[in-house]
Amino acid sequence: MDTITIFRNRADRFNQLLTKVDGRWDAPTPCTDWVVRDVVRHVIDTERDFLDKQQLPLPNQAATDDPAQAWHSHAEAVIDLLSSDGVAERNYEGYFGPATIGDTMANFYGWDLAVHTWDVARAIGEGNPISDAEARELAAGAEGWGAALYSDGVCAAALPVDDDAGDADKLLAKLGRDPEWTAA
Repeated sequence: MDTITIFRNRADRFNQLLTKVDGRWDAPTPCTDWVVRDVVRHVIDTERDFLDKQQLPLPNQAATDDPAQAWHSHAEAVIDLLSSDGVAERNYEGYFGPATIGDTMANFYGWDLAVHTWDVARAIGEGNPISDAEARELAAGAEGWGAALYSDGVCAAALPVDDDAGDADKLLAKLGRDPEWTAA
């Protein structure tokens, strides 16, 4: 699957989930001290920051108090940008060495988006949106980051999990998330 499709699929799933928030933007999430609106803002801000650093600024977003609308507009702009001639294939020197814009958007920011989709789903009482197959793919990506996975602001220390846990639960525990977390 090409990088634009990977990012688009994860962006679409996040978008669909945000339509179910139903005003619960201040619901606590598994991300310590963040409510749902903070998670959405984080995803938008980190993606915009990366693209700005690559001299690929996105159009300014219209001011809105609706996080779902902000995400939808942002995701459309990112996909349009990635679909522009040569942008996804553009090379740059990444944290782990040579990379492309498309690979980074799919395999780092898309990875982040998949995990934060779980965070929002848990916050609003939805089921786990990460299949075991996707969890294995996400875990493989995380393995390649080594100790950087636990850098400040990335993931909390891994939590224990039963040996017979499913792949999604093992992934979440590896990322410092309690797979059984629910909003109180």
